[in-house]
Amino acid sequence: MPAFRSADPVRTYYAFNGAWAFFGALAFTLSMVYYVRDVGLDPLEMVLVGTTLELACFLFEVPTGIVADLYSRRLSIIIGFLLIGAGLLLQGLVPTFLAILAAQVLWGVGYTFTSGADQAWITDEIGVDRAAKVFVRRQQFTLAATIAGTVCAGALGLVSLPLPMALSGAGMILLALMLAMFMREDNFHRTPRAERETFRQMAETFKHGLGVARRRPVVRTLVLISLISGLSSEAFDRLWTVKLLSFSFPTVFGTSDPAFWFTVLALVGTLLSLITSVVLNKLSPERLSAVHPNGILAVLSLIQVVGVIAFALLDHLWLALIAMWLRTITGALAWPIESAWLNRHVDSRSRATVISMVSQANAIGQVVGGPPLGAVGRSSLRTALLISGLILTPIPLLYLRLRPAREDVSLPT
Repeated sequence: MPAFRSADPVRTYYAFNGAWAFFGALAFTLSMVYYVRDVGLDPLEMVLVGTTLELACFLFEVPTGIVADLYSRRLSIIIGFLLIGAGLLLQGLVPTFLAILAAQVLWGVGYTFTSGADQAWITDEIGVDRAAKVFVRRQQFTLAATIAGTVCAGALGLVSLPLPMALSGAGMILLALMLAMFMREDNFHRTPRAERETFRQMAETFKHGLGVARRRPVVRTLVLISLISGLSSEAFDRLWTVKLLSFSFPTVFGTSDPAFWFTVLALVGTLLSLITSVVLNKLSPERLSAVHPNGILAVLSLIQVVGVIAFALLDHLWLALIAMWLRTITGALAWPIESAWLNRHVDSRSRATVISMVSQANAIGQVVGGPPLGAVGRSSLRTALLISGLILTPIPLLYLRLRPAREDVSLPT
């Protein structure tokens, strides 16, 4: 390994996740406003943008996960950040519908190269036991970086709506180049070239990952939960902005511009998630890193259900915002706990592939569930949002029905 690739894995993991969170917030805080105001997309085109992104994630999630397992987690992450940066740069510099569709494909495929590979890489480098705490700590870094990115997006957006998006794309490309120089990979062993039978090896890796998902109740249940979450989330993620825009925003600092308020709302939601994560990590760290955390995940998912349903039914701006923030906070808290739990139940050989399967299940849910609920939303926004919440109701029960198994005592690393 070249001498310059000697950065500490944990610090590297925090750094690139924090950078990605910052650039993501910079690009996406006002992206919907940019699509409507500068590009002039109509509602159908907005839906097609989201569908294109999800289809790209769906089609490439498992193949790119197999690449990470077969060749290199490090290389997969670097390629992913390059593609994400190119996509963000394209849609920031070329304000046309076709360019934005192409950008969704670029950054969607790029995301699948990073999805699963980053968790698999850090777990390989430091071990399963340390990974749980690192995942929780990583979430706090990313939330803090998201706050900074959101503030910068709001400030730059007052100058030009595409400016934060273009700067984000350039920053992602720079991040990829920095990782190529300094990121290490000591505990992953790629298949020797002489033994590499690409298609057969990919098929075997995929079959092994599928077998893990079938045999282990935790993995199988988390795939199902990811699918159900996807069925609900695509509609909610597209329609909550529509509902909020139906309210009259108060005037603050001489403006009631939705661009200003959406920046503020994103900032508040992220700040609340960060504070809650830090407090829970201090008060109950054993629950956040528990070997079998089905109880806390069931509670968090139940609060999410309540938040979505309440948001659908409430007609008061601030009460609706509280309900939406409940969903945001519980989702931010659940992610690292669930990620650590999943990683404990898969071995290194298929870790990235199995994690990618979970993400792909979510993408399938979004592609299948989004358009029908979007169609319902054209006639009744409240009904579409309410159905989105009701779809989530089986998830707390799915968590609770999981019981600690013998494999929880001695799990693969």
